[in-house]
Amino acid sequence: MRQISRNDLKYRDCDPEFGATTSLSIILPAKNEAAAIGELLARLRQHWPGAEVIVVDDGSTDATAEIARQAGARVYSHPYSLGNGAAIKAGARVASGGVLVFMDADGQHEPAAIETLLQRFNDGFDMVVGARSATGQANVARGLANRFYNRIASWMTGHTILDLTSGFRAVRADRFREFLHLLPNGFSYPTTTTMAFFRSGYPVAFVPVEVRKRIGSVSHIRPLRDGVRFLLIIFKIAT
Repeated sequence: MRQISRNDLKYRDCDPEFGATTSLSIILPAKNEAAAIGELLARLRQHWPGAEVIVVDDGSTDATAEIARQAGARVYSHPYSLGNGAAIKAGARVASGGVLVFMDADGQHEPAAIETLLQRFNDGFDMVVGARSATGQANVARGLANRFYNRIASWMTGHTILDLTSGFRAVRADRFREFLHLLPNGFSYPTTTTMAFFRSGYPVAFVPVEVRKRIGSVSHIRPLRDGVRFLLIIFKIAT
C-alpha cells in the first residue's frame, strides 16, 4: 500500500451527498457533542483538508448534527442512541477511504496527532493505536483499570498492549471490516478490535499521544458495566 500523507490525498468539495473520493476517512462517533465538535472539525480541516470527515450522530438531543453539517462534515444520524460501537460500524460501512482513522468527538484527540499514527501505519502495520499516558486517563480509577486490562490482554496475546481501550486509532479499511460482525454496539469496540487483530495475526503498533481535557459532555462510559464487558471480550477472543 502506498504511503499516506496529508499532501497526497485526493479530495473534491462536498456536495449535498458528500461524494468525496479519498485515501483517508476520519470517523467521529458523536453524542451530544455540540460544545466541542465545531472547533474540532475546523482543526481537522486545517490539518487534513483532503480527508473525508464522517460524523455519526448517535441520537444526539442537541445541535451536534447541525453544527457538523455546517462545518462541512459528512453526517449520518441515528434516530435514537444505538451506542458508540454502532456509530463506529455505521461510519466504517460508508467510508470511502482505504485508511480509516477513528477519534473522539469531544476534543480530546488532536488532529495533528493523526500524522503520528500514519507514520507508523506506513511501516506496514494494519492498525496503529494512539496510546495515552497515565496523565491522559480520565481519572485515577479509570487509569488503574486500563492498566489492568492492558496487562491481562498482553498476557493473553503474548504482545505488549499499551492501551487496549483507546478510541484513537488508524486501521486498514479492508482489515477492519472483516470484524464488523464482532463489534458490540457499546464502548468495547476498541477492545474487540485490538484483540481480533492480534488473534488474526495482523500487525498492530502503539504510539504515544497526548490527549486534551474533554469539552462539554461527560463521558458516556459506565466503568463497572463496561469494565466487565472488556474482560469478557479479552478472554472470549483471545481463547
